[in-house]
Amino acid sequence: MDHSIANLIDLTAVENCRSIESNFTFETKVEALNRSEDIMHNKEQQMHNAFYKEISKAILAYDHVLLFGPTQAKFELKNYLKMDLNFKDIIIDVEAADKMTNNERNDYVKIHFGVEKV
Repeated sequence: MDHSIANLIDLTAVENCRSIESNFTFETKVEALNRSEDIMHNKEQQMHNAFYKEISKAILAYDHVLLFGPTQAKFELKNYLKMDLNFKDIIIDVEAADKMTNNERNDYVKIHFGVEKV
């Protein structure tokens, strides 16, 4: 995951991957920045929170999740989830990872959860 997209990988589902995209695009940033820097930062925070809220709805269906990716978004999401008691019984692992292809991401998740041997 990063600040623009989260790829949700479910190892038990037939269609095992879906994506959630943030609405905070470059165009949104430029538009808000043209009004003022404060407005841009507020808009960014609101849109990141909406992005994390959408991801959190999907996470509620699981007992154990792995957040990984090249940016700090995974840590921000974990902190967002820690503030909500609905997630207290969900194991949340966080790992740094470089950008990956779809196949590399799937293999990474399988190895992490012991579904596939290294």
